[in-house]
Amino acid sequence: MMENSDPDECRVDVTRQSNQDDEQTGQTTVVDIVDLQETGFTVRIQPPGTESFELQVSGQLLVAELHQVLMEHEVTCHRTCFSLQLGGTALDSLTELRSIQGIQDGALIKVVEDSYSVRDARLHLRHVRDLLRSLDPADAFNGVNCSSLSYLTFYTRGNKDSDSAGNRRAPEKESVDFRPPEYILPGCKDRLLTPLQPVRDDWKPLQCLRVLTMSSWNPPPGNRKMHGDLMYLNALTMEDKELNITSSTRGFYLNQSTAFNFNPKPAVPTILCHSLVELLNQVSPAFRKTFSALQKKRVQQHPYERIATPFQVFTWIAHQGDHSLDCVRAEETHTSRMGQDEHTAGQSRDWNEELQGCRELPRISLQERLHRERSVFKTNSDFVEAATRGAVAVIDGNVMPLNPGEAPHMQMFIWNNLFFSLGFDISDHYGPIGGNSAAHAAATCDLRGAQVEIGLHTLGTAVVDYRGIRVIAQTIVPGLLEKNQEESVVYGSNDYGKTVFTHPRFLELLDKTSKPLRIQRHHVLDHSDSPVELCSGIETKGILGNDGRPYILDLLRTFPPDLNFQNPVTEERREVPEVCQSFGYPRQHRHSLASLRPELIEAFVQHRYELYVKMVSQELVQLEEEQREEPGAGGAADVPDMEIGSLHKDTRLRNKQCEGTRKKKGRRTAVGILSFHPTHSATYIFTFVESQRRDVTVKACEAVGSVSDSCFDICFNPDVCSPGVRFPSECVAEVQRQRLLLWDAAAFLLSSQIPALKDCLNHAAVPMDGATLTSALHQRGVNVRYLGTLLPLESLLKSSRSNVPTQRLSVSEIIIRSAKHIFRTFLQDVEPAAFSAAVSHFLNCLLSSSSCCPDSGSDELLSRRRSRRRRSHGSRVALLTDSVWARLTRSELWGRIRAEAGDYYHYAVDSESIDDVIEKHGLQRISLLREIAIKTGIQVQMREYAFESRHRPVFGEEDVVNMFPVVRHLKPTATDATRLVMQAQVAIQQGLLKDGYELISQALTLFSSVCGVLHEDVCMCLRLLGRISYIMGEYADALSHQEKAVMSSERLQGIDHPQTIQDYTHLALYCFASGRPSTSLQLLYRARYLTLLVIGEDHPQVAQLDSMLGLVLHGLMEYELSLKFLQNALTLTSKYHSATSLKHAHSHHLLAAVYESKGEFRLALQHEKEAYSIYKSQVGEDHDSTRESSEYLKSLTQQAVILQKAINHIYSNTPSACIPPPKFPTPSLPTILQQLNLTCGIILIPLSAKEIPSAFGRGLDPAAVFGRLWTSKRAAFNTNSRDRALV
Repeated sequence: MMENSDPDECRVDVTRQSNQDDEQTGQTTVVDIVDLQETGFTVRIQPPGTESFELQVSGQLLVAELHQVLMEHEVTCHRTCFSLQLGGTALDSLTELRSIQGIQDGALIKVVEDSYSVRDARLHLRHVRDLLRSLDPADAFNGVNCSSLSYLTFYTRGNKDSDSAGNRRAPEKESVDFRPPEYILPGCKDRLLTPLQPVRDDWKPLQCLRVLTMSSWNPPPGNRKMHGDLMYLNALTMEDKELNITSSTRGFYLNQSTAFNFNPKPAVPTILCHSLVELLNQVSPAFRKTFSALQKKRVQQHPYERIATPFQVFTWIAHQGDHSLDCVRAEETHTSRMGQDEHTAGQSRDWNEELQGCRELPRISLQERLHRERSVFKTNSDFVEAATRGAVAVIDGNVMPLNPGEAPHMQMFIWNNLFFSLGFDISDHYGPIGGNSAAHAAATCDLRGAQVEIGLHTLGTAVVDYRGIRVIAQTIVPGLLEKNQEESVVYGSNDYGKTVFTHPRFLELLDKTSKPLRIQRHHVLDHSDSPVELCSGIETKGILGNDGRPYILDLLRTFPPDLNFQNPVTEERREVPEVCQSFGYPRQHRHSLASLRPELIEAFVQHRYELYVKMVSQELVQLEEEQREEPGAGGAADVPDMEIGSLHKDTRLRNKQCEGTRKKKGRRTAVGILSFHPTHSATYIFTFVESQRRDVTVKACEAVGSVSDSCFDICFNPDVCSPGVRFPSECVAEVQRQRLLLWDAAAFLLSSQIPALKDCLNHAAVPMDGATLTSALHQRGVNVRYLGTLLPLESLLKSSRSNVPTQRLSVSEIIIRSAKHIFRTFLQDVEPAAFSAAVSHFLNCLLSSSSCCPDSGSDELLSRRRSRRRRSHGSRVALLTDSVWARLTRSELWGRIRAEAGDYYHYAVDSESIDDVIEKHGLQRISLLREIAIKTGIQVQMREYAFESRHRPVFGEEDVVNMFPVVRHLKPTATDATRLVMQAQVAIQQGLLKDGYELISQALTLFSSVCGVLHEDVCMCLRLLGRISYIMGEYADALSHQEKAVMSSERLQGIDHPQTIQDYTHLALYCFASGRPSTSLQLLYRARYLTLLVIGEDHPQVAQLDSMLGLVLHGLMEYELSLKFLQNALTLTSKYHSATSLKHAHSHHLLAAVYESKGEFRLALQHEKEAYSIYKSQVGEDHDSTRESSEYLKSLTQQAVILQKAINHIYSNTPSACIPPPKFPTPSLPTILQQLNLTCGIILIPLSAKEIPSAFGRGLDPAAVFGRLWTSKRAAFNTNSRDRALV
């Protein structure tokens, strides 16, 4: 057993747990692969014409990846068309370096220039363009090239010189200003937007060229192609010199052409360079100087700032920069409209074959799994990018529909081998389940089903919402377009049960996935009243493609239906549980696709399993006691007990109303009969007892709703509520039991999961915006449509003060989501030329305090003649108000929002206007703008908006910069790395932090290998490594990991995402521990500003930030500033945690320490007395915190007495014995760090040398736990990591 084993034997062994099969077969394990990737060697790179340089590489690096590394290196970044040679032999691009014969440490690899093709020349031009724009954030603002924003280095670089200021005396640090801008200080109501995207004071754009574009002489004529001409370029240097450049197979040179005269002969003197940058360096001194400066700044950038993200991230606010000439952008736009990929020279990719081929790759060994997952991830990323571009092209009208004669909402498209359809009900296909609402929801339901249907041939799918229209992009099943879908379906139904098909191949495939998804195998009746067996919802279709693969489509009912929301409501009241009826369910919903979340299903099944085990255990104990009570039943009493652990650990339970116990009388009689017949053998007695135990199991299975009567197994029939589905007569009873089971799950959500949210949404876990609120709901298995049910419950829980921010955020989320629904239909009636005017008008109606009318200057295309005839301003407005969108008013929009909130979320908004809601719940208009922009894809201009103005609208037409697509897609990841993270969590819970650190490090390597370094899973690993390193006292490692995590969060989730704010906070703590207090302060200022922008000052997160800011400023001896933040933290802590909480006591103690440093002992005593009284009442007089507070009170009293004596001595003017002057203690950084740890929830307990061996004996690492816990223990800080132990 675990209790008696040695701690070393309890350690989580990677090679034993995650690679046992690989070891048995002699294959490479996780440790081997990690060692291969982390163990590198040095090679020398010899570029042509320059000196060689050393480069550290990994043995697993492909030659193609080394090629990409050299394209980013400072020395060789301007080269793209080259090959690599070792010892005169060209290296294969798909070969790993470690497998190359003759490769070793110090090996010389030569860069050999290759001849250009047209494709190579275009890629070279694109690469040069990227180099020239590498410092320009325009691509990030425009949402192109997988570029996104990061501002961490703005706060971490340049502050290192001032970080030593905390160690100086006050006169020496007067030149360092630690005061924040006014908009960050507590109490300030201004929410400025311009600091969101800061610009350095010394930053100047580096422009190397005025113009670089394709020449109008392209393409080269036939005779010039015979001379190797590929394309012609025009350039205008900073010296205003016009250059005509020829790109040939040998490189680039100047020709003698002009704007009106074609002369392709080389200019004199002839300068031929293999790189365009080399040519421009020679002909333009300004280019050479500026490009050199640009390279230096580019190299100074962190790699995480330059690497492209796997999926495009859009920003909701941006500077509206000048539009510049860009030949690459123009050509990419042309190829995009043509449905071509710029990297494949006009060729279209077969997306379906690529995706299915990647999924079919072998996955037996670890290396095979990593290769397969890397291929799936990369192909899926490319697919999502192509699908997004295609969806935008479809809505912009750049793609010809397949059925141009149909109505616009019924049209379908093919672009770049992708099939696009719109989220509308075509031919009343979704009529029985909700029409257009069901068609809109079906896309996301299908996407969620495809995400969990592992191992099946599902289509590549992406759902794109753009300009009010939902576009579904899918790969094309081979042969599907050649015949009707009805003829292709061999499994499932295409008409909601009128005709149903089944197929043994699909049954076999779906049976493998139905068990983990808890889908019941069931029978339905087809059109001829014959039973048909299915392993999925009836809408799920199986199609055999021309490539022989079985494809699964329309996974709409992968998860069980939610009976609380029905369309229409058909349930009899007697079937509905009382819990659901008490909440007003079932309720009318817009469609019949409302389903329960998988998190809820797992929680419900776990709950039922616990009931099942409890019932069986009680029954068996009772049975054994009765057998012992009966005379002569000793044979039965000796039968060994049935082990609870044999009851299928990974399955679950049933309803209390179904619980029943066997009648004791009958059981006594049965045992008594056995007792009075001595001729019965012991075997017969054993068989009879076993029969009784089987009866116990059967009864428990029936009670908890198990589909099996011999073991626990809960599954759900997805078709019990599907319209048009008929079941065989022998299945009616089972279908009724399934309906009751679904009602039990719906009741469990209301009675258990929603009330549990008051703990989930408490203290440090309080959400900050709509995304984090949605995530918190989903973690508990609660759908967002239950917000209307959650809000009344929160109002009943007002005794828990921490629910106030959640209630405020829930109201905001309902309003914004309701506005999003209205905005979607609002945009569908807007003509393309009026998009900016219509969007700004909608935002004014939603957020402005003034009466709204369309901008009179919106129509740029009014002719001058018409303007002369209609001089009046009113006539121009009349033209605009003819549009449907222009007639929308504030009151009408608010009325529609209230109606939508009541209809969809079943929440009654009792306010008469948005202004009343904002005032009642303390909402921020800037936060509402951020939420609606993120959810709808609106990008607004970076400027300060006067929301309170009642004389003019807030938004003008020019304030709407762009509209971006909102994309939902599949998210493949690394399964082996995910398993390592789970093992690491177990190790950390056991106190084995070193083992946990190693496991997470290995997971980080695998995640990076599969997904690249910029990925949410990689960011999560970096975050965990930073925390563990900090706990173990490795502050430099913690700082390095956390810096990467912060930049990853900014690049992947957004510069103002709540996770980014949290990462900034942790980085500030690590900076302070590393002796960089000034940087720590700037990071905390940034975190506070972002928090104010996202949610406002009235939030528990602000209390923590203000406590940390007060402590850091205290350490920097900025006492007045420190008091401002600490007093605000005290106010917020009192508001959300009551005046008797331990957090409130800690806030009082922090204030007392600052007042002590200022010499204001009376106020210090006042606050510490408050802290002491709280500790005494909450944890008792004998607790360490109470004793420490008591000792601190004595110290403060003594210092106050000494100070008063000194004052009296000064005022007495009488010579007497020398009284020592009072000493005002200055804070030490270790003391401040200790308090910062407590504020962040880190508890460090010092251990003596004698206690360390006993800690090891208990299986503990000499470290501490980084958790979001609050205790009253305050321990001294010790810089020796050996003296830390697990709490």
